[in-house]
Amino acid sequence: MAVRLEIALKPHLFDAEGFELCRKIRDYFGWHVEEARVLRVIMLETGLSAEELEAVRTEIFTNPVSQVSSFQPLATAFDFQWAIWVGYRPGVRDTAGSVALEAIADYLRRPLSRHDAAYTSKVFLLQRCSLDRSQVETIARELLANDIIQQWRVFARHDWNPDEGIGIILPKVELRHTPTVETIAIESDEELKALSDARHLALNPQDIPVIRRYFLRPEVLRERALVGLNRPTDVELEAISQARSDHCNHNTFRGLFLYKDLDSGQETVVNNLFKTCIEAPTLALQAQKDWVVSVLWDNAGAARFDEDHLYVITGETHNSPSTMEAYGGALTGIVGVYRDPMGTGKGSRLIAGLYGYCVGPRAYAGPLRPHLHPRRLLDGVVEGVRDGGNKHGVPTVFGNLFHHPSYLGKCLVFVAAIGLMPRTIGGEPSEHKKPNPGDIIIMAGGRVGKDGIHGVTASSESYSEHTPAGHVQIGDPYTQKKMHDFLLEARDEGLITFITDNGGGGLSSSIGESAHLAGGARVALDRVPLKYEGLDVWEIWVSESQERMTVAVRPENLDRFMELAALHEVECTAIGHYEATGKLHLTYHGKTCAYLDLSFFREDFPQWQFEAHWRSPTSRGLTEPVMSEPTAYGRILTELLGSPNLCSREWIHRQYDHEVQGTSVIKFLVGRRRDVPNDAAVLRPVLTSRRGLAVTQALHPTYGQIDTYHMVEASIDECVRRLLAVGGLLDEMGGVDNFCWPSIQYDSKQNPDGRYKAAQLVRANWALRDMCLAYGIPLLSGKDSMYVDGHLPGLYGERHKVSGLPTMLFTATSIVEDIEQCLTMDLKMPEDWVYVLGTTRHELGGSEYYEKFGYVGLSVPKADPEKFIPLYRAVEAAVRKGLLASCRAVGRGGLAVHGALMAIAGELGMDWDLDAVPVEGHLSTATVLFSESLGRFLVTVAPEHREAFESHFRGFPLGCLGKVCERPVWTVRDASGRVVLEEPVEALGKAWRFEGAAGPLGEW
Repeated sequence: MAVRLEIALKPHLFDAEGFELCRKIRDYFGWHVEEARVLRVIMLETGLSAEELEAVRTEIFTNPVSQVSSFQPLATAFDFQWAIWVGYRPGVRDTAGSVALEAIADYLRRPLSRHDAAYTSKVFLLQRCSLDRSQVETIARELLANDIIQQWRVFARHDWNPDEGIGIILPKVELRHTPTVETIAIESDEELKALSDARHLALNPQDIPVIRRYFLRPEVLRERALVGLNRPTDVELEAISQARSDHCNHNTFRGLFLYKDLDSGQETVVNNLFKTCIEAPTLALQAQKDWVVSVLWDNAGAARFDEDHLYVITGETHNSPSTMEAYGGALTGIVGVYRDPMGTGKGSRLIAGLYGYCVGPRAYAGPLRPHLHPRRLLDGVVEGVRDGGNKHGVPTVFGNLFHHPSYLGKCLVFVAAIGLMPRTIGGEPSEHKKPNPGDIIIMAGGRVGKDGIHGVTASSESYSEHTPAGHVQIGDPYTQKKMHDFLLEARDEGLITFITDNGGGGLSSSIGESAHLAGGARVALDRVPLKYEGLDVWEIWVSESQERMTVAVRPENLDRFMELAALHEVECTAIGHYEATGKLHLTYHGKTCAYLDLSFFREDFPQWQFEAHWRSPTSRGLTEPVMSEPTAYGRILTELLGSPNLCSREWIHRQYDHEVQGTSVIKFLVGRRRDVPNDAAVLRPVLTSRRGLAVTQALHPTYGQIDTYHMVEASIDECVRRLLAVGGLLDEMGGVDNFCWPSIQYDSKQNPDGRYKAAQLVRANWALRDMCLAYGIPLLSGKDSMYVDGHLPGLYGERHKVSGLPTMLFTATSIVEDIEQCLTMDLKMPEDWVYVLGTTRHELGGSEYYEKFGYVGLSVPKADPEKFIPLYRAVEAAVRKGLLASCRAVGRGGLAVHGALMAIAGELGMDWDLDAVPVEGHLSTATVLFSESLGRFLVTVAPEHREAFESHFRGFPLGCLGKVCERPVWTVRDASGRVVLEEPVEALGKAWRFEGAAGPLGEW
């Protein structure tokens, strides 16, 4: 029997969600809705009796103090003009519905039937408004629902049936399909290429003949005949497709680049960027640094935190899914990257999450039509990461946001995670893991559905109201949190021999890759628990349904493992075992559906090749703009502070719980009002220790418009300075490189600048190698996400290709020996002295200052590690000696912006003399204020430490700018003594705290 339960706040209570909806309608569209109420709806399809239904209504789903509920429509109790119902499409993960069923089972003290279901949705009631149907449909389509994963209906009050309301809507999946294993004839390369296109296998043309030759080998045919196979099956081709994908195999980074400098004519063969620029320097540094424990092979890198613990860190992106479904894509991204530390070594406890968003302009009003407007997309991404972290109980401690029109085609959603694990488990190093022949293969966590199947969802069936929206994943942080706690307990009891997550490729990747370590694997796919019946066998194998881990358990430990799983209410199923056969052997109801040599995945495939053509910025026509010296420096500064890439993002940070677990020492937001972002966050992961872990991030996509080599230089150098600014150690810094790049394969029509983009990638990797070796930063982990391109419709239906700027987000960590020595960036006390450390140069290329006037420029900031490192070591020692009161790494916006932020944070004034700034050559006042030269710090020093401070930094580029003032006004004089800037700190703060809010979207 199906019933509908509606729940609402009592009419006299304030509806915060409804208020927020009214605000968004006003901000997005400029329309006025006086009030909105939100009804929560649960469609229950269960065998519960009337008495049981009434009991769960009152005892589980209704707060008698603040809510009313009924199995009859509640909307008639409110005076509304329009009602909008929004619910999930069939097959989309409904976390709240799953939790509702768990709550009912707990309350009734008995398990429910596997056929029982709960579907949650919402009804939005718009009250006291003058909107027509088209406007209400716009609100539903553009603000409340995403057609990819949700369905919606609009009801006018005069059409409302008070007895039926929205009716009974059950988005259940009914595939009406008998699972099959299809054998496929591939008589020619052309036939396999056509099959690849039809099934979206994305097989590289160079791989196709290798695949065909394998299935035609006489010895392969003989062995396959013994298990009842001849032609390849759809399961096998899907497995090969996953294993050979750029996502899983990193074919681009492992490719052969024919690099040519078109200016000089010099040619260079670059064989495998991963090996030469990532692996080789990291292994060389690992040999020098005993604190680097495990790199380059596991789900995350591991480094020593102290004598008893390791910390692990990794980064990930979730760009394409977030572009299409911002909330679900970002939520899946953050809970997905959380599983990487969970699957590192024998498993780690999550201690922090980080984020980075690159999106189109928030106020975009141009002719292109991305699937989601950048404002709505950003709101959804922020909410997705919020729910992923907050509901998982993981603090989100640091993040970035960058706006640029190039990200209209595809947004970038960076996520990172940090975990902590003991040095040893059961007397063995915790980073060691290996499945052994005979170990049981267990799938733990969620069930398998059509989620995340590489865009081939239901390829052989027509869409209907019961067709699942399969290519979209919705993460479930509650389920994953239970699994996290369960796996840690199983780890500590020594029950786990191997663990990895089910991310890209699902079981195909997790078992397919781990089988190489054991020497083979046999899996019965009919044992895999499904969300609903009717999945084809290949779909079970490659589905990326969330919250799943693959675990290897010795047979003698299986019963205890399952006992613990039941205690934590985590579904675990034995689906096969590892075996030393050299084969990946998959069966379905006893019949073989895949039988592949593991050696095949490692051999024979040709290296991808790319032409990479480089032209210097000057030969590409870039020049330095000729600009007159401005007169209104104060106005320029306030406008820069309010610009989209510099203004406050407190509205984002405040949505994230950074205090859960209670380990924050230096928070992301600091200052008198606790709202200015610090250079880095510092955690105290072991509460009984004074040892800390500092973490920060940086990215500079606009520098890449000039030269991606210097773009990467700047990001790494800024991370180094940010960590030093809070008390980190230069010799214990680890890095995570996360590349997002547009397509680099040359095509005269589709990608005519592919050769140039390939050269940009080569140069970026060269910079990564050079900087990591110079600063001694091993790459603990990393990620590459290619194809950051989108094809967007225009006003007249034409398509426009939009490629994202080449982007590299660098994440860095460092040990803080004593958290009592940590620093923050805010001004501390009047009469403190203000100094600048480092040299300012004419380096405005790609800067915020140039961008304000519509220029890119040529003079991109450059790093000089040989000159910088002695200064950096002096800064590290000064922090240890307690000589500094505050410290800020100067970055985007230059001295003016970062000086202003220090004043805003401290709510104190300053008196500066720019003549004291160490400079290279003759610089204009604007250049001194807004240059983004690397290698610089702004610091304040208490009067009693001034003499020791100046003695400590003697011989380094150092300038005493002036003093901190009680009067909250910032005064700046140029080299002639003329006051060029005199701004109240309150006015600067007001300009900076402007959230970049845009006007209504209007007819967009």
